[in-house]
Amino acid sequence: MKNAGLAGRPSVSLPYSKLKNAILECLKKEGYVKKVSTKGAALAGGQGFTSGGKKGQPMLEVELVYVDKRPKITEAERISKQSRRVYFGVKDIHKVRNGTGLLVLSTPKGILSGRDARKEQVGGEALFRLW
Repeated sequence: MKNAGLAGRPSVSLPYSKLKNAILECLKKEGYVKKVSTKGAALAGGQGFTSGGKKGQPMLEVELVYVDKRPKITEAERISKQSRRVYFGVKDIHKVRNGTGLLVLSTPKGILSGRDARKEQVGGEALFRLW
C-alpha cells in the first residue's frame, strides 16, 4: 500500500485473508484507507478469474487516501516478525510520531490501533507502525 501510494495509484488489490481484512478495517477506521471491498468468485459463489488473483480466489480492493496529492501512508515499519515477536503491555503503548502515526496491535479483542487498545485497557502483539 505504501508503494502504491507513492506511485500515485488510486487503489490496490491484494489476496483476501481474515487478518488482512481486520487490519484494513482498522486502517479505515483511523482514516488511512478510504474504502475496503471484497471481490472475487469464491465469495460470490461462482467460478471465474479475479483481477490479479488465482481462479476463484477472493481479493481485497483498497482505495487509498491522499492529502494535498500526497499519500497519507508514507512510511511503514514492521515490529513483530516470525523470528522475533514483540508484545506491548498497556503501559508500553505510546503515540507514534507525536500522534501523527498509528500503531497496530493484535489483541485478545481483535486488531486494534494503539489508541483503541489503551481505551480498552489491553495489550498485545505489536504488528507495525505507519505514518
